[in-house]
This record gives sequence, C-alpha cells and structure tokens, in this order.
Amino acid sequence: MKDRVQTDNAPKAIGPYSQAIKSNGFVFASGQIPLDPATMQIVEGGIREQTERVMNNLGAVLQAAGSSLERVVKTTVYLADLTDFGEMNEVYGGFFKEIPPARSTVEVARLPRDVRVEIDVIALDGL
Repeated sequence: MKDRVQTDNAPKAIGPYSQAIKSNGFVFASGQIPLDPATMQIVEGGIREQTERVMNNLGAVLQAAGSSLERVVKTTVYLADLTDFGEMNEVYGGFFKEIPPARSTVEVARLPRDVRVEIDVIALDGL
C-alpha cells in the first residue's frame, strides 16, 4: 500500500511524480530543487541559499507526511559542481545535528532548470 503526500508549503510537482510517497513505515521524498513554493522560481544566490531552500522544501514535504528531517535515514545529494561540496555540506549539516543520515553525493552533468543542487530523502514515517 502507498499513500501520496502533497503540500502547498513545498514546490508543486512539475511532472508526473509525487512530492513524496508513504509506504511500509517510510517516506520516500522526491528530489527537491531550490524553488520558492510561493513563486515556483529559483531562489537567488549561490549554493548556500540553494541548499537551504532545498532543505526547507524537504522539511515541508516531510511535515506533510507526518515525519520530519530528524527522521531521515538516507539522502542523495546531486551537485552540478563538486567544488560546491564544502559550502553545501556546511548548510546541510546545520539541518542534521544529532544523528546525520546515511548519504551519497554525486556530481551530475546537469540538473533541472540548471540549479546547483537537488536532494532527495528517505525518512521513517511518523507512526
């Protein structure tokens, strides 16, 4: 069984996918890019601002699912340029202070709308 997660506090899906799916005690959140949910425009600034927006978007999706960033067990970070890793990592680390999740980070050739970062997460359901 699976349930769709939808919130107006994060960017609307811009394709045939769900913001997240709840299934078997987990929340699988689709990758978020640094879109402002109110305007659906990319946030201004560099990798720090983009990472913060992505993490806030993920937090909103997880909250709508009845979970939270504290319950994240795995993340995948996609960077347009690995030289952004240090700055992304500083911002990212501020969201995971206690027990940080397992993580993979990869450089990709290109991201949607030419953003610098996209992150997806798997979290424990709030049940």
